[in-house]
Amino acid sequence: MAAIQQRSGGHRRRALAEINVVPYIDVMLVLLIIFMVTAPLITPSAVKLPSVGQATRAPDTVVEVDIKADQTLSVRLRDPNAKAGQSGLQPQTVTMADLQATVAQLAQQSGSTLAAMPVLIAADKDVKYNDVIKVLNRLKLGGVQRVGLAVQATGQP
Repeated sequence: MAAIQQRSGGHRRRALAEINVVPYIDVMLVLLIIFMVTAPLITPSAVKLPSVGQATRAPDTVVEVDIKADQTLSVRLRDPNAKAGQSGLQPQTVTMADLQATVAQLAQQSGSTLAAMPVLIAADKDVKYNDVIKVLNRLKLGGVQRVGLAVQATGQP
């Protein structure tokens, strides 16, 4: 309600404008309660990312695929039982088209099949997630069954 003020001795009246904010606060509190009740009912699509502390140790004999920041791929065989001069132990740069054939060749060289040979993908931290998925998909289409992602362990659980 507007209060009317009257000056002493004058006929001039002025209305004081007041805004009653109590109804607005009540509406905001009701909205807050509605959001608090409905928020737990909404189930977002949660992604469970692997924790570095829970990562398992990589196998001893493995084919490593390294994805560098400039999107070049290098492949090498990590085998502790291999002889020093054996081919495949040094990283070799390959294209995406030659990736499957190179991994199959290294798996055969180590005496394993492509389906049984573990492949470890190690990507630079600046590599886009999409590039890692492309390599993973290419390996899966080539018949690789055991694919892992390399992580750097921090020692914290």
